[in-house]
Amino acid sequence: MNKKTNGLFSAIGAFLIWGFLPLYWKLLKVVPAFEILTHRIIWSTIFLFIIILFQKRFKEFLNAFKIKNLKISILSGLFVGGNWLLYIWAVNNNYVIESSLGYYINPLISVLIGKVFFKETLTRVQIAAIVTATFGVLILTFGYGRFPWIAITLSLSFAIYGGLRKISNLGPIMGLQVETIILIIPAGIYFLYLTSNNANNFLILSPYYKFLLIGAGVVTSTPLLLFAQAVRNINLSTVGMLQYIGPTINFLLGVFIFKEEFSIYHLFAFILIWIAVALFSSTSILAEYRKSHYLQNR
Repeated sequence: MNKKTNGLFSAIGAFLIWGFLPLYWKLLKVVPAFEILTHRIIWSTIFLFIIILFQKRFKEFLNAFKIKNLKISILSGLFVGGNWLLYIWAVNNNYVIESSLGYYINPLISVLIGKVFFKETLTRVQIAAIVTATFGVLILTFGYGRFPWIAITLSLSFAIYGGLRKISNLGPIMGLQVETIILIIPAGIYFLYLTSNNANNFLILSPYYKFLLIGAGVVTSTPLLLFAQAVRNINLSTVGMLQYIGPTINFLLGVFIFKEEFSIYHLFAFILIWIAVALFSSTSILAEYRKSHYLQNR
């Protein structure tokens, strides 16, 4: 299998896992969101550490804990941890559709962060996409009568996390490992607190739930590792197009499997978001085409 094929399958695999992840969290609905997050952190840390040992990168792992790396990793860890917690809570409280909205608009928020903090330029089409998406959010806010705070918080927290990872010196695996180790301190304290109060579901529930809680680390880390493999082997424009597999599956699950409310205001809002996504994606495709055309004619 060549690099491009490997990268393509890796990207599809990552986004399929993220797309169907609500089904996994629904299986753990009996466990509070914060406790699921605790296991997500603990078992991700263990899973990633095994991979680092297998890859013989222990020296690189130790070097990752330099002060200059930790400053960014603490912040990025807090944002990704908060994102994980809200997503689990949203899924198990029947907000899968709104969560999918958040991940549809996430790239647009990332573009705005790039403009504000990294002085990146915005094309007219990208500006049009952001304005269109904003109208979609406003329709949902004023028509439906509730600001989609879950969608906005999910997209904003993950976009900020992406910005922090952009300025970090650590690669994907090492960066995530340091973040989970930072988060494992409060997670471990909470685990011990639950245990001391006989409220630790990992010890109380059946082996079936123990297996699911341990698996939370695998379903957290695996798509991130696949994503890292993908971006190394295929064009970012291709990754950008494929990333909408995840929220599309989330959306379909919310409407057809979980039977969440989907009003006319949701429909209009999503149509505008999808138009914004199409506009945004078209700029990436065009830029990649121009780049490849330029290289072929040199």
